Amino acid sequence: MADTRRREFITLLGGAAAAAWPLAARAQPERMRRIGVLTGQAASDPEGQARLAAFLQGLQESGWSVGRNVRIDIRWSAGNAADTRKYATELAALAPDVIVSDGSPAAAALLEATRTVPVVFTVVADPVAAGFVASLARPGGNLTGFMNFEYPMGAKWLELLKEIAPGTTRAAVLRDAAQSVGIGMFAAIQTAAPSLGMEVSPINVRDVGEIERAVGAFAHSGNSGLVVTGSPLAVVHRDLIVTLAARHKLPAVYASRSFVAGGGLICYGP
Repeated sequence: MADTRRREFITLLGGAAAAAWPLAARAQPERMRRIGVLTGQAASDPEGQARLAAFLQGLQESGWSVGRNVRIDIRWSAGNAADTRKYATELAALAPDVIVSDGSPAAAALLEATRTVPVVFTVVADPVAAGFVASLARPGGNLTGFMNFEYPMGAKWLELLKEIAPGTTRAAVLRDAAQSVGIGMFAAIQTAAPSLGMEVSPINVRDVGEIERAVGAFAHSGNSGLVVTGSPLAVVHRDLIVTLAARHKLPAVYASRSFVAGGGLICYGP
């Protein structure tokens, strides 16, 4: 059901992007429009491909057909911070009519790359706290879009971990420390920990070796569990994280259903 809702949402996004253009412009379909798409996922990721297909469907239903009256320039950064910044600069330089971003890192990179090209972001946590918009009611600037949760959601993940494994007293929080969402989510989890009688420790998700070493070391102590926050890097390393949780018998709560579809225990989120 969550995957279906996500595809329906991205389909609506395609319609929303099309609706943002003036009616007079849409009355002249011979004029080729240009859309940039920047996603933090890998091109081979099934969820990323499903989102793209839903977006194209939304455009199609609004009268925009690729190759006929709209051109799509897509960049897949696969969670690589340097590539995300590079592709953001590339897309901004193309001066498209609008850029659609997927994930907080992509939105942050586009905010640095351009203050004039309109950007519609998706799958962003707490855009106000991240500095992407001035407020939800009045975004201001050139960015607007859709958020999937606010930072306090992190406390719910920790509560859920305690509920499914009451004996858990320690939790490793996997996050991308290079992104504001990773810092904000960990802070919310850290604030909630004392009331649940738990200690939390951050684990960065920069590369495979770091994740394997940190999770392995953490798992040596008993009464432990994992909270995996949402980030493009976590998605890139999804199979590894799920495998490590099973190998070390760690109860784990994930930020999105794709981890559960890949064999993870439980999720709370889109």
